[in-house]
Amino acid sequence: MRRLFRRQIRKTLAQDIPPVLQEANFVFDKGEYGRAAELFENIAETAAARGGQRAPVFLLQAGRARIFAGQTKLGMPSLKRGLELLAQRGQIPRLHQAGRRVIRELNQRGLKKEASEIEILLKTLLPSPTSFDSNEASLGTPVLPTHCPSCGAALRSDEVEWLNEITAECAYCGSPLR
Repeated sequence: MRRLFRRQIRKTLAQDIPPVLQEANFVFDKGEYGRAAELFENIAETAAARGGQRAPVFLLQAGRARIFAGQTKLGMPSLKRGLELLAQRGQIPRLHQAGRRVIRELNQRGLKKEASEIEILLKTLLPSPTSFDSNEASLGTPVLPTHCPSCGAALRSDEVEWLNEITAECAYCGSPLR
């Protein structure tokens, strides 16, 4: 009975997820970064136009996809806008985490100039001086599934919003994750 109830909840949640978001996450995971970027940009534009709370996440993912596709000049504005939206909305912990990740990924790809641009931007957006070189590990953080069962987004425990000790919320679709 309990298993049937869980399946019904997952099925209901998955029905509320826009197919374009599922497709964007799927093509990103397949390595089709150019297509994923286009989809995430469209989703971000729609979300931002209606003041959607996930618009910054979609902008950041669109920027990441452009960077991964080798389209750095197209990706940087999305990354910057996503970080700026987080700051405007007062989501400072998320801004800090997203900023660290963006800087780390840019540096890993040898994009030192772009990483420096993001670091400078973050210094203007964050309320207090912060070091972005730290490699903080979350000790004792519960293990999440690798992908959201509803929208297919790749999950990272340091990027989801934790609702309690064992339940997090997918940054892309808002589905609860245990």
